[in-house]
Amino acid sequence: MTGNAAKQVRDVVFISKGTPDDDDFVLWLAPKLEAQGYKVFADILSLEPGDRWRREITSTLQARAAKMLLCCRDITLAKTGVQEEIGIALDLVKELGDPRFIIPLRLEKFRKLFGIGELQYLNFAGRWAGGLSDLLDALSKQGVPRDPAGVAINPNWENYRKRNAIALERTPERLTSNWLRIAELPEVIRYFQPTGAIDHQAFHQECADSRYPAELYLRGVFSFCNLAEINSDLSRIGRFSQIAELTLMDFVENGAASPAIRGREASNIVMSMLRRAWESYCRDRRLHTYFYSKLPGFHATEDLVPLGKRLRWGRQGENRSSMLRNKAQGRIWQFGVTALPAFWPFPHFKLKSRVLFAEADGEAAGAAIDDKDLQHQLRRRVCKGWRNKQWHGRLMAFLELLSGDEAFLKLPMAANAFVKLNAAPMLFTSPVTTVLPNDIDDADDDEDTLSIAPPDEEDD
Repeated sequence: MTGNAAKQVRDVVFISKGTPDDDDFVLWLAPKLEAQGYKVFADILSLEPGDRWRREITSTLQARAAKMLLCCRDITLAKTGVQEEIGIALDLVKELGDPRFIIPLRLEKFRKLFGIGELQYLNFAGRWAGGLSDLLDALSKQGVPRDPAGVAINPNWENYRKRNAIALERTPERLTSNWLRIAELPEVIRYFQPTGAIDHQAFHQECADSRYPAELYLRGVFSFCNLAEINSDLSRIGRFSQIAELTLMDFVENGAASPAIRGREASNIVMSMLRRAWESYCRDRRLHTYFYSKLPGFHATEDLVPLGKRLRWGRQGENRSSMLRNKAQGRIWQFGVTALPAFWPFPHFKLKSRVLFAEADGEAAGAAIDDKDLQHQLRRRVCKGWRNKQWHGRLMAFLELLSGDEAFLKLPMAANAFVKLNAAPMLFTSPVTTVLPNDIDDADDDEDTLSIAPPDEEDD
C-alpha cells in the first residue's frame, strides 16, 4: 500500500457482489445506504469509462473501505473475482485490527467458505427490509463514517435500472390473470346460539370438523346452513336457535348490530369460511394437501394425473396442453395452487401457483420433501427456466382438472347454498405492452428439458 493510499480516509461501504446475479439486490441496497449518508462502492456503477476495473476495485477496497458487505449465495461465492476480494478483505481484517470488517449478507442459504465460515451473517433471505434494518443498526454500532447532513444519492442507480429494464409501448395488451371471479354468493348468512348449556370445547371441535364452513363467534356460530341443518349437524352439542339472518354483502361491508360485530371482523369471518369451502372442495377431488407457512396448497397426484401426461386445456378454439407432474433432477415435481379469497375490488379468489417436490420411488412419487430449504432450492433450480406461458399453461390445466367440462366451480357452503367461481381466469387489458419478441410458440409452451418426458408429437 502506498503512502498516499494509507492517508486516505476509510469512509466507503464496499459491496462485494456477483454479476449479474446480485445486480437487482445491489441496485436496491446501495441507494438506501446512500440515503442514510453512507458512501457506497459497487462495481455495477462506480467505475468510469477508461478505468482499469480490477485495479480500481482493488485500490478502493484496500485504501478506502471502512467495511466490506459480502453478498452470500453459492453462485456468488464461487466467482473468482469475489474470492479475490475476500482474500484482500481477510488481509485487511488483520491490518486494521477489525474482526468485523467483513459483514456477510445472506441472500440465500449458502455453504460456508474457508476464512469467513464463522462470521455472523445478516439475513436478507426473503426479508430485504428486515435485513436492511439489521444492517443499518450494525453499521451504526460499529462506527462506520456517514454524513446524514450531506446525503447524496447517485441518480445512476436508477438510471442503470431503467437502462436495463424492459421497454414499454403504449399499446393495449390483453392479459390473463390468476383471479377467478366469484359469479355467485349465497344471499344470506345466519347466526345461531345454543338454547342451553353446552361443552364449548366440543362445540369448537364439531365446528372445525363440520362438512360445511362454520365460524364460532361469542357464544354462537355463523353458518350458511338453515336452522334444521344446524340442529342436525350439531345434535351432539345441543339445540340451537336462530338469532339473526343477515344479507351477506351488507354483513361483509358493515358488520351487524346483533350479534355486535364490525365490518372488518365480519369480512374476515366470511373469508375464512370461503377458504374452508375451497379446501373441502379440493380434498373432495383427492388433491394432495401440503401445508406451506400460512396456507395449504393443493397438488395434482398420480391417481389424477400420470407422470409426464399432458392435460389438454383451452376453450373457444384453443387446443393446448400442459403437464402438472413430472420428474426432474431425480425428484418428482407436482404443480398445485393456494387460493386466497378477497372482496376488493370485487369478490374473487386469487390463485398462487405452487410446485411441490417429492422423493422419487422409481417413477412414482414418494413422500413430499420435508426440508423447506431444499424445496426452495429445487424450485429455483428446476422452475427458473419455466416461461410465463408454461406457468400459465400449468394453471389452466390445473383448473381444467378441477372443473372438467363445467364453466363454474361450485363450492358447497350448505346443502343448498354454493359459491360459484368462474372456472376460467379473468382477463384484463393493460394500457401498455412490453417490447419483447414472442420467441416461444404456443405448441412449445411446455417444453421441459429437465423432465423425463418430452412433449408428445401429437401435441405439437
